[in-house]
Amino acid sequence: MPILEVEVVLKDGEGVDPRAAARIADAAAAVFGAPPGNTWVRVMTLLFSVYAEDAGGPPDGVFPVFVSVLLRARCGGPGETACEAERLTHAIAPILERSSENVHILYEPDGAGQVSFGGSLVGT
Repeated sequence: MPILEVEVVLKDGEGVDPRAAARIADAAAAVFGAPPGNTWVRVMTLLFSVYAEDAGGPPDGVFPVFVSVLLRARCGGPGETACEAERLTHAIAPILERSSENVHILYEPDGAGQVSFGGSLVGT
């Protein structure tokens, strides 16, 4: 059930490859070991003009990517999640032509009992 929302801060005149969502879905499915047809990805864009960081950032040439990840339940402890986040980061960065250091991942609370597909609540 991995669901990823990917938000890309765009450079002036930049767009996102129309194949990016499908490529990220395939890469994420591999990272999470999800069976075919069970990983969903939405890619959204954000104009640089409506993005900011404190203290006058971001530095020149930095255009981040924010990834929210919703899973039925995370497997393992913090160490396993850290390794998974690293693999996911390194899978997404080249697809969006970004440096890995500018891909930021947020894990949402476990989705079991919180998410419904077609009216059916996802159980544990």
